[in-house]
Amino acid sequence: MSSVKLKKNYSSREVASLTGLSARQLQWWDARKLLSPTVASRPTQAGGFTERRYSPVELYELLVLADLRRRGFSIAKIRTLLDLLKSRFGVRLYDAIGDGDKVTLLTDGRDIYARTASGDFYNLLGEPNQPLLVLGKEDTLKALSSRISRRRRKSKSKRVKQAKKTVASR
Repeated sequence: MSSVKLKKNYSSREVASLTGLSARQLQWWDARKLLSPTVASRPTQAGGFTERRYSPVELYELLVLADLRRRGFSIAKIRTLLDLLKSRFGVRLYDAIGDGDKVTLLTDGRDIYARTASGDFYNLLGEPNQPLLVLGKEDTLKALSSRISRRRRKSKSKRVKQAKKTVASR
């Protein structure tokens, strides 16, 4: 895992580079109140817009959300997760990642589970109010992560070779 030197805030471009999300996705998520930046975009006198600015906590949450999207979780499921964390447990995503104080989030790749500090389990995307009895499955659950996924650009020579192969195969 790469290390990141934390800054006071991050531009949309920096967030996109670190998370693998596109600037358009960030804009769309902001417009739909999925995850809004600390400093919103606003019109300038020149007719353009200022860039959104995200806090380190928002960056951390976006890393997790980007990972969930790559795993195939829909925006609707992610919204449900964020809403349940707030309404059911009184925490935001940042507080539930890793070894959260009140609740820790885990996944088996299909569902997202909350484990409370008292050891109770809940399937947040299934029956979030019904505690689960977990027998022998806990070791297959993995904590949600906030890995940095820099977009890797192919070098020019690799792009040229790939283009040549594509043309030659036609």
